Amino acid sequence: MTSFPADLFDGQTIGVLGLGRNGMAAARALAHMGARVQAWDDTTRPDTASGVATPGLSFAPFTDMTGFDALVMSPGIPHVLPTPHPVAAMARAAGVPILSDADFLFQAVRRAGSRARFVGITGTNGKSTTTVLLAHLLRHAGIPVAEGGNLGPAALSLPLLPDNGVYVLEMSSYMLERLGSQHFDAACLLNLTPDHLDRHGDMEGYSRAKVHIFDRQGTGDLAVIGNTVPRHGVLAADLRQRGIPVMEIGGDAHAPDLWVENHILHDRAGAIADLSQAPSLPGTHNAENAAAAVAIAQWLGCPRAGTDAALASFDGLPHRQKTIGTIDGIRFIDDSKATNADAAARAMSCHDRMIWIAGGVAKAGGIEDLSPLFAHVVHAFLIGRDAPQLARTLERHGVAFTMAETMERAVPAALAAARAEHVPTVLLSPACASFDQFTGFEARGHRFAELVHALAGETDATAGQARR
Repeated sequence: MTSFPADLFDGQTIGVLGLGRNGMAAARALAHMGARVQAWDDTTRPDTASGVATPGLSFAPFTDMTGFDALVMSPGIPHVLPTPHPVAAMARAAGVPILSDADFLFQAVRRAGSRARFVGITGTNGKSTTTVLLAHLLRHAGIPVAEGGNLGPAALSLPLLPDNGVYVLEMSSYMLERLGSQHFDAACLLNLTPDHLDRHGDMEGYSRAKVHIFDRQGTGDLAVIGNTVPRHGVLAADLRQRGIPVMEIGGDAHAPDLWVENHILHDRAGAIADLSQAPSLPGTHNAENAAAAVAIAQWLGCPRAGTDAALASFDGLPHRQKTIGTIDGIRFIDDSKATNADAAARAMSCHDRMIWIAGGVAKAGGIEDLSPLFAHVVHAFLIGRDAPQLARTLERHGVAFTMAETMERAVPAALAAARAEHVPTVLLSPACASFDQFTGFEARGHRFAELVHALAGETDATAGQARR
């Protein structure tokens, strides 16, 4: 692994709008690679004095996009729906392409002369786990790898890999809308359920954005499709008609190419691994993630032998079904990354009885789709802006709940309820976005962990006093 040459984008003028994790990394990387970069953020004024100045990078609002070669916009900033950002409209009027930072990573790698391969992972849920798991399998096999994209680190903060290296990128629908030249040697669409419909208009628009991951693939590539994707057979047939090899995978026994049955991962050649020996991959949804990661890993050259050991050694993803503490035999599980109902369902289905902490900014449809799992919920504690909406759903289904409003109230109340009802699990799986009370799902999960650890310390102290 090494850094990129400093002349890759000489002579190009590139705009960067939005200076969060992706945007700032893109601005600095493109300037280091020779571009003239103008960057701006509408909400946070860039403070050049607090950081090291980067030659070629300037901070100024955009007034005219004439003369720019491209505009990189942070994924969360809309360029079409629901309303295009004024700078996006300005760029489109000037004929300036709006690109993802992942597209520029691909350009940089190829301009630097590396033939490293690219893997793109998308889907409504599970893409972060699949991305990190695939990178883990590749490292286990001794293959140089760098992972990032939507889950972080930002695409343009990744190093230059050698010819035998592999970039594994988690791709959101927002990023996939903005690809100009990106070619994925292997591309995966795990699943597809309603999400981000305000940004894509409707489910058809959302699906179109996701399917962009297969653009520019050909006969020497691999397309992986989960068997829960709506009309997955039609999509597979369309890709095969373009000459693209396709594998259909799933977390159950109904996938034709790679599937899981009785916890055993199979392909057409036989059994591959026993997922019951992989504690960080519980549930059918993680079986789907494992099937996708193993299918791509084997295609990339990972040996079949040793797959079981690699899966067993996987440590899981932060804020995705992670046990962060146990108090009086009660497990506290951080699933803060569950920002929609479908993601929450994957965690909830793993527990027979639970105290559930949920809420935040609800997605379209709220939590109604979780009703088949409400029998697992002994008591729910609701937080965040849309707690009243969630409460109405729970009330209709006869689920006991408390309007806790904040995480600070919810966590100790959840512990008390679990003790009183003899419930073995407190699950934070919000089924909602976090931006009403937190900077992101990571901050929400961290706060949950802090509160649990504080309660554990109080419990230990009380026990010590009782022993004295």
